Amino acid sequence: MPKLFSDPQAIAEDIIRDVGTDLVVGLPLGLGKANHVVNALYARAVADRSIKLTLFSALTLEKPRPSSLLERRFIGPVIDRLFGGYPDLAYADSLHAGELPPNVQVIEFFFLAGKWLHVPYAQQHYISANYTHASSYLLTRGLNVVTQLVAKRVVDGVARYSLSCNTDTTLDILRARNEGRASFKLIGQVNSELPFMPGAGDLPADEFSAVLDSPATDFPLFAPPAEPVSDTKYAIGLHAAGLVPDGGTLQIGIGQVGDALARGLIVRHHDNAQYHAIMKRLTPGAAPVESGPFTKGLYGVSEMLIDAFLGLIDAGILKREVEGVVLHGAFFVGPKSLYRALREMAPDQLARIQMMPVSFTNQLYGDEDAKRRARIDARFINTAMMATLMGAAVSDGLEDGQVVSGVGGQYNFVAQAFALHGARSILALDSTRQAGRKTFSNIRWNYGHQTIPRHLRDVFVTEYGAADVRGKSDAETIAAMLAVTDSRFQDELAGIAKDAGKLPKAYEIPRAHRENFPERVAEALKPAREAGLLPSFPFGSDFTEVEQRLIPALQLLREAQRTPLRLPGLLWQGMTQPPDAAKRECLKRLGLDRPTTFAERGYRALVNAALARTK
Repeated sequence: MPKLFSDPQAIAEDIIRDVGTDLVVGLPLGLGKANHVVNALYARAVADRSIKLTLFSALTLEKPRPSSLLERRFIGPVIDRLFGGYPDLAYADSLHAGELPPNVQVIEFFFLAGKWLHVPYAQQHYISANYTHASSYLLTRGLNVVTQLVAKRVVDGVARYSLSCNTDTTLDILRARNEGRASFKLIGQVNSELPFMPGAGDLPADEFSAVLDSPATDFPLFAPPAEPVSDTKYAIGLHAAGLVPDGGTLQIGIGQVGDALARGLIVRHHDNAQYHAIMKRLTPGAAPVESGPFTKGLYGVSEMLIDAFLGLIDAGILKREVEGVVLHGAFFVGPKSLYRALREMAPDQLARIQMMPVSFTNQLYGDEDAKRRARIDARFINTAMMATLMGAAVSDGLEDGQVVSGVGGQYNFVAQAFALHGARSILALDSTRQAGRKTFSNIRWNYGHQTIPRHLRDVFVTEYGAADVRGKSDAETIAAMLAVTDSRFQDELAGIAKDAGKLPKAYEIPRAHRENFPERVAEALKPAREAGLLPSFPFGSDFTEVEQRLIPALQLLREAQRTPLRLPGLLWQGMTQPPDAAKRECLKRLGLDRPTTFAERGYRALVNAALARTK
């Protein structure tokens, strides 16, 4: 049975006595980090330089760090409300400050998107790895400790512990230990908010060497609030929803696209006529490939369990069972509503959701015949930052070598799409991005970094439609990609392709694709938005109603800062049109109801005008 501790320092001392002073510690990706144990080990290494501590991890979660006055006033109370009791990871604070001691190494294979750009230590110690390879890299580095946040349940007086949110790599390395290929100590930290998930991650106590279990070290789970779904993301999600066949298999990535896709599937299933009407406005003259309701239903197999999957279960879409299971996942992180829903779910319903190792969700090796039978007509839907006209995808890094996030499971799912009969890889991206005052196309002629090579090109989706480029020639691929490119950049990109001899000189982009402008997308979605079919928060929100009203206004101001000529008009409107009661409530939330400084008066006017324009 494991040794039980109530004090983090005591469990850290026990680990060092048991393992030695050369510690190679595996930390689960994202939510499952045992923060108090990790911080105690780090503190010991800082105090005693004879201890060598290597932390191998991914997706270090950190509270938002607002910068401007409006950001601080808006997000500050949200941080206090959602993350107030979340214990910061000391090693992350030291990395940001450039104060990591020489006897400590922090190695990650996946970053929180953009968080570690231009941080030399993090960039230099990043390991580029497919998610399915991470566990083997851990073992080759001499892993001797694994610390993990766990849920606890006592059955007939006997404690059991669930790996809950992170079965992903832990189950794979536990298998290696059971097979004699690894030797490490598994250390748990109990958290009362963590759902106890049944299945392979439900472990007996004797799998653990030690467990930290104390009310003093309990803490609220990291719970990032859902972001509002923009028109661009809704258009992408709706196009992707038209590629998912009834009776098939679904994998979704995190973020607005996943939420938009799930909502699009729900509209397609419950309001089929409305779905067809939306798609007719969005893509005149072209019908979705798949457009009927889901009579057979879908089966989900996804490295990440997001709350959108629970929405699909509730909607009666995710219902195709594989051995009694409708969804297999490998890790989860999300809003508080996700954790609460899993904690409160009836046992027979929760049993239909099984957490598995990432080797199960992300690849076919191991019981391949059963996986092939289950993963019928699979659609693997993930996001990219950029794509090239010839079908390469840029998803994790920049051409100067800086890593934005990581490969994660993207290549795994692309590979599955080509290995499975009837499967497709769908990579979603915004057609443009804003940098300062300039707009750039995310569809490029070429780029100095690739995540998915062009010989694995399949389906790309932007807000302007889907480009099916699997098995197409280079000229056919270029033409298809131009059709989903923002029209402000089509001619320039077509010219480059023609000059390179990859597109016929006489080729002209069809008229149907010459109106690829953001305004057309917004106009096409407006009736469905106003009818409540496409809400900004399709699966609920941890933001208050006042905060939800403020978000589009603050987004408008952020966009206006890129074109400063818009600011005087906003300022004048805000100063000359008194706020009504609803706007005053929003201004009060930002502490701008009674401005006392010149800056506060200016911000009050700008916010007042932005609220009027985003009503």
